[in-house]
Amino acid sequence: MAKMWSGRFEKESSKLLDEFNASLMFDKELYKEDIEGSIAHAKMLNKQGILTDEEKNKIIEGLRTIEKEIEEGKFKFDISDEDIHMAIEKRLTQLIGDAGKKLHTARSRNDQVALDFRLYVQKNNKIIIDLLFDLIKTLLDISKKHKNTILPGMTHLQHAQPISFAYHMLAYASMFKRDIERFNSSYERNNYSPLGCAALAGTPHPIDRNFTAKELGFKAPTINCLDTVSDRDFALEILFNIATLMMHISRLAEEMIIWSSYEFKFITISDDYATGSSIMPQKKNPDVPELLRGKTGRAYGNLISLLTVMKGLPLAYNKDMQEDKEGVFDSVKTAKISIKILNEVLKTMKINEENMYSAAKIGHLTATDLADYLVQKCNIPFREAHFITGRAVALAESKNKDISDLSYEELKSIDNRIKEDVTQYLKLEHSMNARDSFGGTSLNQVEKQIDYFEKWLNGFQRL
Repeated sequence: MAKMWSGRFEKESSKLLDEFNASLMFDKELYKEDIEGSIAHAKMLNKQGILTDEEKNKIIEGLRTIEKEIEEGKFKFDISDEDIHMAIEKRLTQLIGDAGKKLHTARSRNDQVALDFRLYVQKNNKIIIDLLFDLIKTLLDISKKHKNTILPGMTHLQHAQPISFAYHMLAYASMFKRDIERFNSSYERNNYSPLGCAALAGTPHPIDRNFTAKELGFKAPTINCLDTVSDRDFALEILFNIATLMMHISRLAEEMIIWSSYEFKFITISDDYATGSSIMPQKKNPDVPELLRGKTGRAYGNLISLLTVMKGLPLAYNKDMQEDKEGVFDSVKTAKISIKILNEVLKTMKINEENMYSAAKIGHLTATDLADYLVQKCNIPFREAHFITGRAVALAESKNKDISDLSYEELKSIDNRIKEDVTQYLKLEHSMNARDSFGGTSLNQVEKQIDYFEKWLNGFQRL
């Protein structure tokens, strides 16, 4: 069967060209969006007197039949149809005759694919936001239970100061909150309809782009058709947003891998989400967080790939842009399953509080507290206090103790200006709760942060 665009050609295209040129095997993912856009277009053409009521009804009925055929696996995808748009239009004409040939009036595949792809991206912006909401709720549930669970806060992966596990989880809640805001911002910025732009310059037909924009849930039609058919910023944005999200997920995954090791034993990953070794029967591998960490690379690659495709394209549409979809489909799929499984791993993991506390007793985490105490309570200049604290650390090391376990007598032997209440200031609990500045790790501040996130979740206007 001749291709719909083949009127000016004298020879049929080669099979090799069909294979190289076609996008149907991956852009069939957009069948729902294509049908949705076509129904809106048919309604507009009818409203403008370009289609009769009978033609409109036949088209809509035929499109719904095609949608059902695809969902039931009865639709025949033929690579010679090139893409999902031509495949559906050809089948529509087979079903309803000449009325099907009128659907493409005042429309080009250029604005059609721009519409379908944008609808897909906008839909998945919403889905990812909803999944991230659930993830933050899980982090808040964990935080509520572990406001007083102490673990070593680290810099350079070295023990630094005592913090609560709740505080650590709330740091990730902060990251995922920013991710939600990015996806939300992208949705709002790109919520404009390409339909009706035709090939690049609009159409001479008396169409109503505002009608189709409203019908499809957009804020308004795009303002410039030349830009619209060649714009893939919306696709780049979701790729960037996913890449950043996956980076956040990867950082948490990395910590979970470390925490689940024998060296740390801070957490135990549920058997539901761990795997074993084919040769070592004692092994319990953190494969889920490892895969989460690994999948971040493909999200980065998809972003760089599309940036590279777009970087040198003249206006307007170019066939290079057929390479825009597979990476987006892959990143969207990766992001959705990654958020879901991370959420389940967090819900089911066991938190080993005693091991966290024991680790916080290693590395002299309250050394800074001694220096602060010497400045505040003993009126000693900070540089001198720093030196005295260094001597206290050396003394603790010589006695195979943590600085928090030194007695008053031991500390006073270093400097007689040290007062008897010093040992209270060196306790892990005191150190954690002393950091009561806004955004700090104290119980008071952690409770405020939990309250803040709960209010933000409840007040956020979902798309």
